[in-house]
Amino acid sequence: MKEAEIIFLDGPHSRWKEFKFTVQTMMELIRGFRALHFIGPCVTVFGSARFKDGHPYYDMTQKLSAAISKLGFTIITGGGPGLMEAANRGAKEAGGRSVGCNIVLPVEQHPNPYLDKWINMKHFFVRKVLLVKYSYAFVVMPGGYGTLDEYFEALTLIQTHKIKDFPVIIFGKEYHKDLLEHIEQMKKDKTIDATDTRLFLVTDDIDEAVNLIREKSIGQFDLRPKQAIKPFKFLLERG
Repeated sequence: MKEAEIIFLDGPHSRWKEFKFTVQTMMELIRGFRALHFIGPCVTVFGSARFKDGHPYYDMTQKLSAAISKLGFTIITGGGPGLMEAANRGAKEAGGRSVGCNIVLPVEQHPNPYLDKWINMKHFFVRKVLLVKYSYAFVVMPGGYGTLDEYFEALTLIQTHKIKDFPVIIFGKEYHKDLLEHIEQMKKDKTIDATDTRLFLVTDDIDEAVNLIREKSIGQFDLRPKQAIKPFKFLLERG
């Protein structure tokens, strides 16, 4: 964690420092909106940075993302290595568009080489806003704390109707079996509604995942090829 973030999380500070942080955060959001305004409808793929090329989860992520990109979606990830790289690589090699919202970290995270466009972010919460804002579906591959954080945030936003009922797909039944058992326990203890488990699909089948996205993203939201939005040159925008 950077020194600036440690100071911010240390509690209240002077009004000037709080105002400065607010403005910096606002500018980071605006920079993200400007950079991603022209990327089109996206599917976000969450996954670990630690599974490398050659691992079965890497291959699975690459194939799934390639199949999704062929539907016409831009694949957007956290922009880093591992399964994020696999997702971007699958899209890129399938002729689709590949985008990353890269978080600046002292270790692990750096933009992968399969990105058509990327933006570097300082704060996780800003990155999550951008990943949610442009996505019509969320795919959860095997991962760690960060992946589960992103998964449950998207699921909570759908559950509480803060965003629309976008499809959420958990890929990797064996890896996620203990998590799914815990979700069933939450349903048993009534900390979630009995219907909340219908908010996501658990599968290892690429065709099943693609068909759900075709039905609940393209079909439900009537997504069609649209005339490209032209950048404004006087705003220094690039498509």
